[in-house]
Amino acid sequence: MNQKIRKEDSLHYHAKGRPGKIQVIPTKETNTQRDLSLAYSPGVADPCLEIAANVENVYAYTAKGNLVAVISNGTAVLGLGDIGPEASKPVMEGKGLLFKIYADIDVFDIELNTKDVDEFVNTVRIMEPTFGGVNLEDIKSPECFEIETRLKKELNIPVMHDDQHGTAIISGAALLNALELVGKKIEEVKIVVSGAGASAISCTKLYVSLGASLSNIAMFDRTGHINTSRDDLDEMKQQFASIRKYDSLESAMVGADVFLGLSVANVVSKDMVRSMANDPIVFAMANPDPEISYPDAVDARQDIIMATGRSDYPNQVNNVLGFPYIFRGALDVRATEINEAMKLAAVHALADLAKKSVPDIVNLAYNEANLTFSRTYIIPKPVDPRLLTSVAPAVAKAAMDTGVARYPITDWEAYEQQLASRLGRYERLSRVILNKAKTDRKRVVFADAENIQVLKAAQQVRDEGIAIPILLGDLKTIHGLIEEHKLDLGDVRVVDPRAVENEATVDQYAEMLYKKRQRKGMTPTEARRTIYYRNYYGAMMVENGEADAFISGLTRNYPDTIRPALHVIGKEEGVDRVAGMYILLTPRGPLFFSDTTVNLDPTVEELVEITELTAQAIERFNIKPRIAMVTYSNFGSAQGKDADKMSTAVSILKKKHPDMIVDGELQAHLAFDTELLKKNHPFSDLIDGGANTLIFPNLSASNIAYNLLKEAAQLETIGPILLGLKKPVHVLQLGSSVREIVNMVAIAVVEAQMKG
Repeated sequence: MNQKIRKEDSLHYHAKGRPGKIQVIPTKETNTQRDLSLAYSPGVADPCLEIAANVENVYAYTAKGNLVAVISNGTAVLGLGDIGPEASKPVMEGKGLLFKIYADIDVFDIELNTKDVDEFVNTVRIMEPTFGGVNLEDIKSPECFEIETRLKKELNIPVMHDDQHGTAIISGAALLNALELVGKKIEEVKIVVSGAGASAISCTKLYVSLGASLSNIAMFDRTGHINTSRDDLDEMKQQFASIRKYDSLESAMVGADVFLGLSVANVVSKDMVRSMANDPIVFAMANPDPEISYPDAVDARQDIIMATGRSDYPNQVNNVLGFPYIFRGALDVRATEINEAMKLAAVHALADLAKKSVPDIVNLAYNEANLTFSRTYIIPKPVDPRLLTSVAPAVAKAAMDTGVARYPITDWEAYEQQLASRLGRYERLSRVILNKAKTDRKRVVFADAENIQVLKAAQQVRDEGIAIPILLGDLKTIHGLIEEHKLDLGDVRVVDPRAVENEATVDQYAEMLYKKRQRKGMTPTEARRTIYYRNYYGAMMVENGEADAFISGLTRNYPDTIRPALHVIGKEEGVDRVAGMYILLTPRGPLFFSDTTVNLDPTVEELVEITELTAQAIERFNIKPRIAMVTYSNFGSAQGKDADKMSTAVSILKKKHPDMIVDGELQAHLAFDTELLKKNHPFSDLIDGGANTLIFPNLSASNIAYNLLKEAAQLETIGPILLGLKKPVHVLQLGSSVREIVNMVAIAVVEAQMKG
């Protein structure tokens, strides 16, 4: 699905808080005068002298080795054209953000106010001492070719124009796999190319490097077929000028094996696809709309292998599969350049990865039972956590093999572990959950729809295809807020329990509530009065099948939301105690905290059930829970009620679930400091990998720990997730942000998918 992005939302996103998307933060201690003296004067003199003595020491004492310059003059910004350097800055910041979140590479974005090639090259050249690599971005053709070629010759660090080579590398991997599936040889296939810009030319050149024959390639630009009879061709296009002349793209497509599109939308018809050879391969990658839509292409030919640049269809050619990991490998061996062998190594690494068994977390993200190498899976998915440990080592090895690596890697196993530790293995969990939710949208009732934060969240989940929102509250108030804040929610269902047209539904719900609570002291009159409360009404919508999940609590007390859910929906079979779990998204991966919201001072038996519910919830995300029962004592080092009950709970859990990774009682820091744990308590279940789940002895400890970490470490959170109910009901924390509400909705949708 092409997500609808509202202008107001985009501007607010870029302007809120600290303007922009990136910042520079210290990596060393700065708390004391001694720290500052080491950081600057006089301590900084020593590393300066070491670098002066040997310039290679700059990699040991500065950030150069992990710093990439993203440089543009804004002359060819994707989808926007020549908008100038200042206007291109949000794009360059965004590129820097992708470098960081996918490969832990730091970026300075640099926007140059020049269209002169000499001036551009000279400016970048004199900045070489600052950076470990240069990523050129959004520079128009043909200047981009000359700029990259000259910088590669003049600089002694990796340089790559991603607009040229990113799409080429990703689509090259896809092409190799597609040809393998249909049993064709690359040197024999006829390739038609629509487009002759930087990306199209770079893709075609790479295909030739992979074995494609120039005589089998027909390339088209805006004027028509590129052939030797034309006298308007620049140097880059001349290399693809063929002797044979085609009158049209349509005529060239007859009998073609491969179509590569990097041009404009809707230039390819169904009939043109039907005219292609058996098992046609169509890569339609015009942005934002392809040369032919995915539905039209697969409708035209059942034997087609189709790829686009879009995320809502199979085989997305996405540059994020390449550039972060290519630069990661190049930086880690201090490569002097990114050469053809390194690009081809990335191609083959991506192609090979698509043939390997797919991790459960990727299957979860795309709502697949088991993604396997096939016509609809020829390249890896962007959320695949193995990309970093597959592509970067392949690129690094190619740099070493071709003699451009100044810092060769000798222990590849250690290097792979280092790569894995750069980013938490499941740091993309929130993206995985959002993707999973989008695969099968569910109806979610928002109890607090008279709150603008909730309405903005409803707007986002609707626009992104995460859920189908239902707004609960006063009709006039809700529509007033929608109009005041210029929201686009006109087609969203609004339910006002007190509206005249809902009287029959109120009667029905009141009768249902009375039957559920008649032996709990509730009278018919009380049931009818109670059902008007939105927390009861919304829960009843879910219970009655008119909605799939319920979100409430933003303006309510926590017990006031849980109680109606328990009264109306009830607990899962075999569950005696519900619990609340938070997910904290940390650099080392997600941490799961439980119980953070419900049980004040749980007994041993209740702790056991809370732990079981938490483990079951984590396993639904295809993550193996590694559970630490935390308190103030380490395996009997101190006595007391909390220490005793945590220790007893661990004993019971180990007997009931021999395969469960759980240990305690122990102090919280030991759950993560595996070296200290191994040294002092080598018997622990947690010495290999530490914990990802913390169970607390009481509500006070868990709530304090969660809120401290969230605020002090500025962590993104999801929760609280209510565990143990028959159907998804979740309670928002007072003051939740729009992002937190959206995350909670995604969790509710995924839970509804699984329970459904």
